[in-house]
Formats: sequence, structure tokens, C-alpha cells
Amino acid sequence: MDIFLRCDLCVTCVLEVPNLRAAPQSAPNSERGSTDDAASAGPFALVSDFSFDCQWARVGSAHQTNRGGSCWQEGFSMSSRQLYAHSRSPVSGVRHELTDHLRKSAVLARRFGEVFGAGELAEYLALVHDVGKGCCAWQDGLLQRAEPEGKPVGIPHKEAGTRLAAEYAGLPFAAVVQGHHGGLPDQQKIKDVLTALQGSGPDAEAAREATRRVAELLPGIVRTGPVALPPWVSALRGAAARTEVDLLVRMVFSCLVDADFLDTSAHFDGRVAPRLAPAGDMTLLSERFEKRRAAFLAKRPVSPVDEIRSRVFAETVAAATREPGMYILHAPTGGAKTIAAGGFALRHAARHGMRRVVFAVPFISITQQNAAVYRSLLDPLEEDADSEPVVLEHHSSVSLDEDSDEGTWARLAAENWDAPVVVTTMVQLFQSLFSAKPSAMRKLHRLAGSVIVLDEVQALPDRLLNPILSVLRGLAERYGATVVLASATQPDFWSLSKLKGVPRHSMVEDVPGLFDELRRVTYEWQLGDDVTWQSVAEDIEGRAGDQVLAVVNTTRDSARLHRLLAGCPSAPGPVLHLSTRMTAEHRCEVIDQVRTRLKERLSVWVVSTSLIEAGVDVDFPSVYRAWAPAESLQQAAGRCNRDSRMDELGRVVVFRPAEGGTPKDLSYLAALEATAEFFGPYPLADPDDLEALAGYYAKRYALQGEDHAMGERIEDLRRAWDFPQVAREFRMIDDVYGQSVVVVRPQKTAEEQDAIWADIHRLRAPYPSGPECLRRLQPHTATLPRHEVAEALRTGLAEPVVGDLVVWRGHYDEVRGLDPQDREDSSAFLV
Repeated sequence: MDIFLRCDLCVTCVLEVPNLRAAPQSAPNSERGSTDDAASAGPFALVSDFSFDCQWARVGSAHQTNRGGSCWQEGFSMSSRQLYAHSRSPVSGVRHELTDHLRKSAVLARRFGEVFGAGELAEYLALVHDVGKGCCAWQDGLLQRAEPEGKPVGIPHKEAGTRLAAEYAGLPFAAVVQGHHGGLPDQQKIKDVLTALQGSGPDAEAAREATRRVAELLPGIVRTGPVALPPWVSALRGAAARTEVDLLVRMVFSCLVDADFLDTSAHFDGRVAPRLAPAGDMTLLSERFEKRRAAFLAKRPVSPVDEIRSRVFAETVAAATREPGMYILHAPTGGAKTIAAGGFALRHAARHGMRRVVFAVPFISITQQNAAVYRSLLDPLEEDADSEPVVLEHHSSVSLDEDSDEGTWARLAAENWDAPVVVTTMVQLFQSLFSAKPSAMRKLHRLAGSVIVLDEVQALPDRLLNPILSVLRGLAERYGATVVLASATQPDFWSLSKLKGVPRHSMVEDVPGLFDELRRVTYEWQLGDDVTWQSVAEDIEGRAGDQVLAVVNTTRDSARLHRLLAGCPSAPGPVLHLSTRMTAEHRCEVIDQVRTRLKERLSVWVVSTSLIEAGVDVDFPSVYRAWAPAESLQQAAGRCNRDSRMDELGRVVVFRPAEGGTPKDLSYLAALEATAEFFGPYPLADPDDLEALAGYYAKRYALQGEDHAMGERIEDLRRAWDFPQVAREFRMIDDVYGQSVVVVRPQKTAEEQDAIWADIHRLRAPYPSGPECLRRLQPHTATLPRHEVAEALRTGLAEPVVGDLVVWRGHYDEVRGLDPQDREDSSAFLV
């Protein structure tokens, strides 16, 4: 048997050895040919220091074993016996045939991978991913333990496919097969697995046996030569090449696990084929968007800034005819960037034949708002009941992956972004891109050939900018994506090395002129040592008027200031509260109430964390903002006199309470130091001064240095293809303690509560539930620090559901949600 095993640095060989090229495309599922084929296999016919026995997987070898299984008899051909991948479907009562599962998964994976030139690679990896299930021991475990007793099979099954992937695709891509259940491993794990398979231990014998048996039924798993990689791989050079391969592994892994999950779910649902959304007609959607936008504006009350917003929209949409790449949308707060970005994205996708649009925003509150806007402009009307919804809203942060290979079916509930328009959070997007786990990564291949809009891009954390910009560049240059960076406080990312040489396409030309036209507020500064929460509350009570928004930095600060204001005897109306300790639905209700009272000119005071300040469409005459980085100050000011309807300028008060909370993140502290240097009372600048803002970003980046402080260590790990460690170190939210908590609010009707509990029970069931359950639970989910969740589980205030998702059984405050200042007694609040 000829060995086509690429060396452990196969990509480096391609990069650094002259005249090496990508392997030629070969027919998928081809049968094994003669040794002469190897001579023409090209430069990838490389043998590593792993000297595998040439008889390792020869079909029909006399070297047979069953690890104690009972299905193999001397002279018994496996072609006369079915092999199974999964137990009986509770719907059809039929077992899932292994060859059927491998073939169908391969077809899906090829379809996904062809979008970025990796169709053959994705197909082959899917074709071999479950080959290890072909051994007698695994089949016996399925039929004798898993099916009748509901227990795990208990027999490893990834090693055979890992060996084949290493031989025909290379060690980096062997990780795709080895990790398709538990997550992408590091390269040392792959080498250890391959070394073990050289021996005569039970796992090695089982892998050989499984390969022989499956090859009798599916000869294509044993190839005549290496699998073709995307053509651009052969042109890679230098250290950056290994990070590009890291991204390719992630994208191909996504193809495999999504195909695997879809075919497995179809089996258990009793369906012949997986449920796939139809391709979106981007030309139709673009036309629908612009037509409905025009109708919406015709009904809306006229605003003094409408003409400016129309100009921003026209300039932005006109840029859609340009080539795909990386774009900047820089316009002031209140410039209607959300609508303009949507218009650009849809027309750009239609113009260039792109598949979907993904909008990512920093806060769940904006996700909900923007999703509602895009649904109104894109989803079918009620009379088109047979049409599929267009917009998918995804912000669930539930982790569904188990460490064990035989983990819960719940990972099949993970979202895969199979929709023409996706609205999600930046946390969801980037944690998925840098994850190692299947449920998080199954959606990544949907980014290829898509328009990716990062709204409020100033919220990206400095400490992760190097890997984030690196992967965004990769998506634009290698995967046919267009990336839009939208913000009123546009960071100078092109001053950083990761975007060196990348064309910077600006959508709006006269940005300074726009800022001058849309200047709508004045700033006051309360930064003395005598500023306290009590003095801020008294200032709001005495001077702020009937409508005021106060934005603070932490949930504890928001609860504290809210208590003080709610206790003011002269409060002119309701004092409302917003934080992530409230469920998503609760926050939406409060924001709707705020908008209604503002529109009807009724009194309302609101205390919120920063979730309201970036992109949430509210318009207060007076805004108070706790001391924060410059971009946060300007974003908060964007909620003041937003529509320029006031006779005078709006009033923004920046205050620094002595006892206020401040995140301890080093990037945040650098941003505060740079803010103090450029912004404040005269002679310092206001936060909407563009020249001062440019100096601020330069100082902020200089304080940190462009090395490990900005995530270069993660880039080093990516170059080492250490996927697990990348996932551990890449944390969008440095306080990694945030955990999703489902809350069944007592205000819900009995029918609504029953529906929530039904979805919880479905997730707890032993069969796949699909992503619909988590979608329906999103509105009923709040976030708590992990240490509080652990304590709640210990005391009975919460119960586990699936993965790290829990359901709350304690008290929920109708104003502040899971109030951090209410230390609960489980015996008092259990419901």
C-alpha cells in the first residue's frame, strides 16, 4: 500500500519549498488505483517520520481482530452485513446505516466547502469521519448497550478516520476528524494518535479492522492520491501562512460538523433528507428592503436630520457596486447607519452573487432592535404565510458541547445560521470563530461568500484586535466575504500591522462635514473627588427634568443608582432599569415603554448599563454618563437630542463617582488613560472631536503595544495549530463568568409558562431537538456571573438544563430582574 502521508509541517513544505503546488483535483470517492498513480501525485506525495505499516488498511488482509466483538467470523464478508452509524430513530424505527451517513454527510460537506474552493477536502473528511464505527466492537456496543440500555457505545471511533485524513489530507486536517465530537485537538494529540495506530494495541487493530470493512462497502475512503487543497494554499509564504491554514481548518471543520449534525438530525427526525433553508434571492431582498424603507420613511414624522440621513444612505448604497473587500462606514450617531449598512449589504450581495448577510453588534439589546427593524423590512408579510422567514436572530451564548465523545445529543440544537440574513452579537461571531467546539463552529462555513457587517465596531476589545483583524482579513481575502466596519467612533485599525496592505474602502466621503452638521449636544463635566452616587442622584433630581437617561458601567452600579432615584420623592414619573440581569424579553418591554413615553412626552427616568448606548434608538433631552472611554461617552451622547427636535442643544453630563465600578481589563484602563489626556473640560476636547479622537486611538494603542497586549499570543497559538489553547485564551468578554439563565417570569400566562417549560424538557430529552428550542428560549434568558450561578445551583435557586444552561427557580424582581443587591434565601423564594 502506497503512503501519501504529508509531513507534520506539510503546509510549511508547500510554503517554503520552491515549485510546490496544490494537489490536482481528483474524482471524489475514487477507488484505489495502481502504484503508478503515486508517481503522478505531485509534491504532496510526502512521507513523514511516522513510518506506518504498508499493510495498515489493506482490504482483505488476514490480520483481523474484533476487540472481543462477536460479529466477525472467518471468511465472513462485511458486504453481507449492515453497518450502522446511529441507533433506531424514535420516529421511523429504523437504524442509521453507516455508509448512508458517510455518503450523505460527504455530499453536504462538499456543497458547503465548494463556496471557498475546499469542496473535495471537506467531502473526503466527511466521508471518513465515522469510519471507526465499522469495527465489530463498536457495532456490538451500539446494538447491545447503546440501543437497548441507552448507554454510550463506549468504543473510540475517530482514530480510523483520523489516520486516513492524515494520510490523504495532512496532519492539520486530521484534527478535523479527530475533533468532530469533542473539539479540535492540538497537533501533539494528532501525532500521539497516529503513533499509537502504528502498534498492535486494541485501538490500532480496531481502526485497521474498521477501515477494511468500510472500504469493502465504500471504496472511496482509500484514495489513489492526496486530496486537493484550495489553489491559493500553494502560494502561501511566511509565518502568516500558518494562521491562514488555521482558518482553513476551522472552516472545513465547520463544513464537516454541520453536515454530520444535519444528517444525524434528519435520521432521528425520521426524514429522508436534512432540513435546509432555500437560498435567498438577494436581488429580490434588496428591492424589498428599499421599497419598504421608502414606505416607512413616508409614514414617519419629519425630522430635521432626515436630509442628512438620506445622503448617508445614498452614498453608502452607491458603494455597493465596488468590488468585495473591507469597507468603512463612518457617520455620526443618529446618521441611520443601521439602515444604510443594510442597504449596502443587500445590494452588494445581489451585485456580486453573495449568499447571505450577517450583522453583528456588541449588545443583545441592539441585536433585538436591529433584528426587529430588518424583519419589518425583509420578512414575508402575513399574507405570504407559505414563505420562509428571512431574518434569523441569534444571540444565545449557551455552551452545548461535552468533553466526552459520546456526549449529549443536545449539541445538535446548536445554531448553524442557515438563513439569508443573520443578526447576532460580536461575542457569538468571534467566540465561534476562535472556538474549538463543534456546536459553536458548525455555522462558520456560512461566512464564506457573505457580507459581514460589524456595527458599533468600536466595541471590539483591544486585547484581541490582532486575531480579530487577522481573521477578518482572511475571510475577505480567501473566503469571498465582504467586511463592513461601521461606527460613529471609528477606530484606526489600518494603523495596525494586521491590515497592512489591505485596501480601505470608505463609503462616506465628507465625514468631518457630517459631524459638523449633526452636532446636537453640549457636554458638562463632573470629575471632582466630591462626586458620589448620592450627588449624581441629587443632580438628576434637581436639574435633569422629566426625561433623563443615566448610563453606568456595571450592573451593581445600575442597581445602586436606580434604588437612589426610585427613592426620590419628587421623581416625576416611573424610574426604569436596564441591564443584562433582566431577560431579553423584559429588556425589550422596558425599551418599548421608554420609547412610548418619550414619543408621548411623558416623564421617564432610566438607569442602564452600557447596553443602551450603542445603536439603541432612543432620544432623551438629557443624558448622564459615568466616566468611561471616549467612544462610550460619544455613543451615550448619541441618545441625546438624536433627532435634533429640541430648540436648544441637548445636555450630556459626564460624571466620575468616587465609588463607581470600573472594569479591571488592561485595555480598558489604557483607554481611560488616553481619554483623560484628550477629553474633558476646556482646553480639552469634547468626545465628538474627530482630530482628538484620532490622537486618542493612537495613544491608546501605543500604551498597550502591538504585541501580546493586543492578542499576538493567540496568533502564536494559531500558528502552532493549538486549537484548544486558542479557545481557552480568546475571550471576548474578559469576565468569562457570564452564564445564560432561563427565567420563567411570574408575569407570564400559564400557557406561556408551559411553553417555556416544554422547550426546557425537550432540551433535556435524550434525542436531538434542533436549534428551534434555543431560539424560542432566547427571549427568556438573562445573564449572571458564573460564580453566582454555581451558588444558585448549590442552594437550589437554579437547576441545570443542558450544557451550561440553567433555569432559575428563585425570585425575579419585576424592575431589576436578578438584582445583584438582593442576596436571596432559597427557602424564601423557591417557586
